[in-house]
Amino acid sequence: MNTKAQHIAVPFSIAAKLDDYKQLVKMRLTLLVVFSAAFGFVMASSGAFDWTGLVLISLGGFLVVGSSNGLNQVIERNYDILMTRTENRPVAAGRMSVNEASIASLLMGIAGVLILGIYFNQLTGILAFTSLALYAFVYTPLKRVHPINVFVGAIPGAMPPMLGWAAVTGSMDAMCIALFLIQFFWQFVHFWSIAWILDEDYKKAGFKMLPTSGRTTATATKIIIYALMLLPLGLLPFQLGKAGMVSTIFAELAAAYMLFRAINLYRTCENKEARQIMFSSYIYLTVMQVAFMTDKI
Repeated sequence: MNTKAQHIAVPFSIAAKLDDYKQLVKMRLTLLVVFSAAFGFVMASSGAFDWTGLVLISLGGFLVVGSSNGLNQVIERNYDILMTRTENRPVAAGRMSVNEASIASLLMGIAGVLILGIYFNQLTGILAFTSLALYAFVYTPLKRVHPINVFVGAIPGAMPPMLGWAAVTGSMDAMCIALFLIQFFWQFVHFWSIAWILDEDYKKAGFKMLPTSGRTTATATKIIIYALMLLPLGLLPFQLGKAGMVSTIFAELAAAYMLFRAINLYRTCENKEARQIMFSSYIYLTVMQVAFMTDKI
């Protein structure tokens, strides 16, 4: 009887542990970031495609981002427990010890940086390390200090396409910077829409995520400005000869839709409109990246 009970408990325990690690690395967010790195890699590629390189840029990117997210949860564990959205995270809830999460996160970060730096080039490794350090040790503590944290966080958030580009070219040329700028300005629209929806929850932990004191037309105006910037920035790949007219039109339409949603938020200041901006930001990033990649096929 006891043997049977133990036999049943083991797979449940393994499943629960795996689920905790998925939460630690923020699996869905990490996969989105990995896709952005793969996007940069594909955009920079020419001639015979390096499938091994694509696998390794994805693996290295996954490990670096997973490490960043894990360290973020270790540092914020006492604040995560205060918020409804994060109270069930493994470290905050006590299902995973600080030591376990710290060691796992550090090992992932070291492995990811080494994969990117050794297989590809030194620049890729430096960019990966910089991204990890900025996110975990600058952006994370700044969240309770000043809204500028979103600006700081947007830097590592915009680096994945640069990683992919640098992995292939070993340089930071005009197109590399263009990819960075597009994703950099996108970050503000995306994260401010989320911060608008979760404003009350963030306030429980003392996080200063909105650029103004709350859900105001001033905040909506800033979202509009950053959404508007994506229209000219989205033309850069075409102007640099790295994207076609059709794919550029699709990217511009997706940006225009996001801008339309931002204007609606200014008019209503309602959470449902902020949620529409959040959804439209996912649509924009996906459409833009897939559209530009089709030019490489």
